[in-house]
Amino acid sequence: MIKNILGHISDRISDKITSTRPVTGGSISSTYLLETSNKSLFLKINKAPEAIKMFHAEQKGLDAIERTGTISVPHVHLVDSYDEKAIIMMDYVENRRPDPSDYARLGAELAGLHLIKQKNFGFTSDNFIGSLPQSNQIHSDWIEFYWEERISPQLQLALRNGLLSEKETPGKQDSIDIFNRYLNDVTPSLLHGDLWGGNYLISTNGTPYLIDPAVYRGHSMVDIAMSKLFGSFGTEFYNTYHEIIPKPEYYDEQIDLYQLYFLLVHLNMFGRGYYSSVSNILKRYF
Repeated sequence: MIKNILGHISDRISDKITSTRPVTGGSISSTYLLETSNKSLFLKINKAPEAIKMFHAEQKGLDAIERTGTISVPHVHLVDSYDEKAIIMMDYVENRRPDPSDYARLGAELAGLHLIKQKNFGFTSDNFIGSLPQSNQIHSDWIEFYWEERISPQLQLALRNGLLSEKETPGKQDSIDIFNRYLNDVTPSLLHGDLWGGNYLISTNGTPYLIDPAVYRGHSMVDIAMSKLFGSFGTEFYNTYHEIIPKPEYYDEQIDLYQLYFLLVHLNMFGRGYYSSVSNILKRYF
C-alpha cells in the first residue's frame, strides 16, 4: 500500500522520495517521515470516510495561521486521496523538549496571532474538533456564536447520547445570561482552536510551531483555556502572553466556561469519564 501511495505522491510533487519510515505523531492516522532530494516531509494517511474532509480542514487552518506571519506552522504541500485513502503531506518539523525560553517565545508569538484584528466570529468553512464536526457559521456577536455554534450543539449531542439529563442541561436563556455576565466585550481573534500540549512543537532551533488546528475567529481566551485543561504550558508561557495581552476581568470564570466546550467534546467523544468535569462546571454556573 505505502509503496503505491509514495509513487503517487512523487508524481504529484515532481520530486523523488529517497527514503521513508514510520513515525509517531498521529493518533488516528498512519504517519511517516519522507525524505526527498531537498526536504523532509511529514505524511498522514487515513482511510476513514471523513478523513479527506478533515485533511482539507486542517490545511485551511494551517494556511490561515501561516498567512498571518506571526507564528510558524508546517507548510502543507498536498492534500489528496488515493485508493480510497486520504493523505496530507506537510513539512516535517524536527523537534525537541521545550525549555523556559521556548515557552516564553510561544506565548509571545501566540499573542501576536491573537492581536491581529478580525472582523467577525466564525470561519470561512466548517471544520472538526477531534473527530466531531465543528460549525463555524459567521456571527457578529460572540455570545451568540459561542452558544449557537459551540455549547448548544455539544449539549444536544450529549443529551441524545444519554450522557446528560434534561434536568442538568442549561437552556439558551440561562446560558446567554451567564455568558453576558462573564464573556462580554470580546473582540475576534484568529484561534488555533484546540491548543493542548500535543498541538505545538518546538523545533531544534527553538522555533515554536502550531499543528493540528481547529481554526476559527473567536475570543483569545479560548486558546488559553484549552492550554490549561490537560496540564499547563509553563509559567513563562503565561507570563509572556499576558504581558502582551493582559488578563481580562473574570479570568477564572472564562477559563471554566471555555473549558466547558472542550470537556463536552471529550464527553461526547470518549464517554462518561469526562462527566464529572462537565457536571462540576454546569453546577457552578447554571
